[in-house]
Amino acid sequence: MIVFDLVCAHGHRFEGWFASGDAFDEQQGRKLVRCPVCDEERVERLPSARVNARAGKARKKKTAKDEAVAGLPAEMLAQLREVVKKTEDVGERFPEEARKIHYNESPQRAIRGRATKEDAEALKDEGIEFQTLPPFLTGESH
Repeated sequence: MIVFDLVCAHGHRFEGWFASGDAFDEQQGRKLVRCPVCDEERVERLPSARVNARAGKARKKKTAKDEAVAGLPAEMLAQLREVVKKTEDVGERFPEEARKIHYNESPQRAIRGRATKEDAEALKDEGIEFQTLPPFLTGESH
């Protein structure tokens, strides 16, 4: 496992864990490496002086304190993830379901899912409010 210091085009700094440098390059080429704060796909590696001196030794189990992401305290991150868990994942049907809720064709409820950039723009044009969730809240991998 290798840890890279990364930065998005908007200046958000974060870490990415990859099986190898090649794995990072492959995932970045497929636009799977995204900023956990703003979901920007233009991400670059930063120079890093980090050395894994414990390679091959047993690693310490991560605690909630170790999990802080994007500058958020671990407790706040856990609370945000709990809120997201209480939403209904409608997957690729997100644009359709968001419209049904907006036009009162379906009951009001909290949903999440996926939309293409074109679908997201169309929803905005219709006045349908939504927010893009960063992958670190939804548990989806980069």
